[in-house]
Amino acid sequence: MSTVFDEQPDLGDHDLPNMDLEDRHALRRVAGLSTELQDISEVEYRALRLERVVLIGVWAEGSLASAENSLRELSRLAETAGSEVLDGLIQRRSRIDAATYVGSGKARELAGIVAAAGADTVICDGELTPSQLRNLEGVVRVKVIDRTALILDIFAQHARSREGKAQVELAQLQYMLPRLRGWGESLSRQAGGRVAGGGGIGTRGPGETKIETDRRRLRARISRLQKDIAGLSTGRKVQRGQRRRRDVPSVVIAGYTNAGKSSLLNVLTGAGVLVEDALFATLDPAVRRAETPSGRTFTLTDTVGFVRHLPHQLIDAFRSTLEETAEADLILHVVDGSDAEPEAQIAAVRAVLAEIGAGHVPELVVVNKIDSADPVVLHGLRAREPGSLSISAKTGAGLAALRDAIEAALPRLDVQVKLTIPYSRGDLVARAHAEGEVLATEHSADGTLLEARVPPGLAAQLEAVLDDCVQVQG
Repeated sequence: MSTVFDEQPDLGDHDLPNMDLEDRHALRRVAGLSTELQDISEVEYRALRLERVVLIGVWAEGSLASAENSLRELSRLAETAGSEVLDGLIQRRSRIDAATYVGSGKARELAGIVAAAGADTVICDGELTPSQLRNLEGVVRVKVIDRTALILDIFAQHARSREGKAQVELAQLQYMLPRLRGWGESLSRQAGGRVAGGGGIGTRGPGETKIETDRRRLRARISRLQKDIAGLSTGRKVQRGQRRRRDVPSVVIAGYTNAGKSSLLNVLTGAGVLVEDALFATLDPAVRRAETPSGRTFTLTDTVGFVRHLPHQLIDAFRSTLEETAEADLILHVVDGSDAEPEAQIAAVRAVLAEIGAGHVPELVVVNKIDSADPVVLHGLRAREPGSLSISAKTGAGLAALRDAIEAALPRLDVQVKLTIPYSRGDLVARAHAEGEVLATEHSADGTLLEARVPPGLAAQLEAVLDDCVQVQG
């Protein structure tokens, strides 16, 4: 995908002070972002009425290629939300304009592009302050949203469970709270002074404004949602505690959105969860039982995908869900090997993992989609990520090696037992097979001779049964 510079020179990575004013302030059109729907089913999947959007980004740091890839990702996000992308533009600046994001002159130029394209929405590739949002809307005369609002909208469309919907609503309200706006009479809905039973001279006035009322209601709703989410997360904590007591290892699949995490869960466990070529198709965590090649049981959890500049509101709202990652024994960090910038994906995911307190959990990097990846890119990833594995969840390539690597990375069971279990306690033998690693079995007249490595709790029960048998015989 190439960039059209409108006959301007390639600026490379030169310092901004050495650039001509025209080059420094130019809007560059990013090619290949237009969307033309070919199938009515695609329209039905998205929305009855598609919004027509123009994307705008500011290239303030890094390379031009990185800025373009970020805008292309924004284009995919917009399409996932149900929009038709008409154009994408980047401005080179030393820093984002504090008033209008792209600068007042470029904002007026953007307004002309929006009008010519017939767009009804502008999406900015960054998070806008409330004043930037108001000022830019005032210039372009159409709705303006930022990357954060777009991601929140996608999450709202894809949330299915009660907890997922509550988490998304909480994130949206936390985002909306500082951005409430009001004009004219709507600011003075409630009277003060004598009308409100006030104190007379010096105290009469509009009283609580409409916007203050809305903020109070939002804060009350946020408080209620936080309590609801805390209550809903209790059941998951109980389940995690039960697995810990049974010493069942936990493996979490984490990674960038649309990297193939759900596909990997399906091929490893036969879970049958939703797999879709769309961003943020999975919001609700799915926990499934899996086994290593030797038969050792562990849990495998699919989690919500991450993305560059993931809104802090979402991280806070989904923190109870993401606790599963922070308490795991192993993280399978799935990377899309066919992406233009897989290293940027890895950095973004690790930043979020560190933010949720999962930076200490052992990590196994799994490069997926090797069937469609550039071999040169794969070679570079292997060099930068020693110990990583390359697989294709679609074709099954590399899955056997992945299963072996998971088994080797799981925490070892440190209690080895060798004893004879009476046939009347066959349930304990079954548990040794399910929860531990059976090394050898032999049947005799007295029972089953079992040699195995098992969790400490099960080892204590096995030894207690043996002691009871000895006491009975004595």
